Amino acid sequence: MSLRLLLMAASADYRLLVRKHVEVEWPDATVIDHRLGEDAPLETEFTAAGFDAVVLVGTPPTADVEQLAANLAAKPDFAPVVLVALRDEPHGAPPAQHGLYRVYGRKLDRKALLRGLNDASHEHRQRLATLRSHPDYEQRYRFGSVMIRGHRCIKQVGSGGMCTIYLAESERAGSLVVLKVFSQVPDVSERIVSFDRFLQEYEIVAGLNHPNIVRIHDLGVADDHAYIAMEHFPAGDLRNRMKSPLTPSTAVGYLRQMASALNAVHTVGVLHRDLKPANVMLRADGSLCLIDFGLAKANGLDVDLTGTREIFGTPYYMSPEQGHAELVDARSDLYSLGVIFYEMLTGAKPYTGSTAMEVIYKHKRADIPPINRQFAPYAGILRRLLAKSPEDRYQSAGELLGAIAGLEQPA
Repeated sequence: MSLRLLLMAASADYRLLVRKHVEVEWPDATVIDHRLGEDAPLETEFTAAGFDAVVLVGTPPTADVEQLAANLAAKPDFAPVVLVALRDEPHGAPPAQHGLYRVYGRKLDRKALLRGLNDASHEHRQRLATLRSHPDYEQRYRFGSVMIRGHRCIKQVGSGGMCTIYLAESERAGSLVVLKVFSQVPDVSERIVSFDRFLQEYEIVAGLNHPNIVRIHDLGVADDHAYIAMEHFPAGDLRNRMKSPLTPSTAVGYLRQMASALNAVHTVGVLHRDLKPANVMLRADGSLCLIDFGLAKANGLDVDLTGTREIFGTPYYMSPEQGHAELVDARSDLYSLGVIFYEMLTGAKPYTGSTAMEVIYKHKRADIPPINRQFAPYAGILRRLLAKSPEDRYQSAGELLGAIAGLEQPA
């Protein structure tokens, strides 16, 4: 029997010990670690659908972990839970609870652990058989008119001209994901440029392994519709984070992470071209992540997917050359990053207007707004990033990272 387990424990030693016991018994088992107290708590909608069981290990005092185990087991459709409470079994048996298997002892009892896992996995298989026999079973995998097996639909969270966006639980990833479902059938029209751009987004991001670039879990085609399953960010985006003031040190830290991501992207010959706070996501650990490479363009492509002299992006964050449909390169992304940095520091955009064209004009012609004295340590970086001419900006994200490293951090 092969098992797929979610192992939740605060102690790295006990996570390793449980893993060893499992792998000795089931060499082909898959064990995914969750560090209690360090990793973000499991989300409300998460049911561990991709796991045979969830193992919780609690060291004294175990009350919090025992309560967590009871709460998880009580959730509808949650995977069976094996609680390993490293204490003596309490006097009087705890009340039995469906889907919860308890293992007590001051030391980890290997036989009791394996027995609990066998019982839990047996219950899991029975549950699946019952679920699959239900006439509405397949509806859990329906996203509008599209059936995508292995992804449980939770809710629709957005839509656009190109994609409908859902929150889903991926059985393969073992986590909640954002599922982008392409809204057009590729072979209906002679040429669907947006479909090419959609696939390009996956190819760009999936080829990169960087802590500040979104993780792609899956891409496929279902009912003639392509889809991408990517990392979910319950902490939200930088746009919402900036509704509360940022300290200069926080803004610099965010700038460094975004510059690092751009450095990785630019190194493989790709431009983002739509860098804005809504496309910068936050993880629970406070790190940032770039998303939405749908407008990105590989420099070496023979075909310009955005067409000749078309304007794409958000005017508030566009470089002067992008706003005027001129040739762009990596320095255009750095200008957009400069706009974000200015906004993170001051709480305001450098250029605003009553129309998009007015904003685009100001990016090209208006002077850089005065920089408040309190932001003097960052004035040099801002002026370089927001220079009208690409030749006057940093010539690469790597050069910008060097300038950031040289900043004197405020107390």
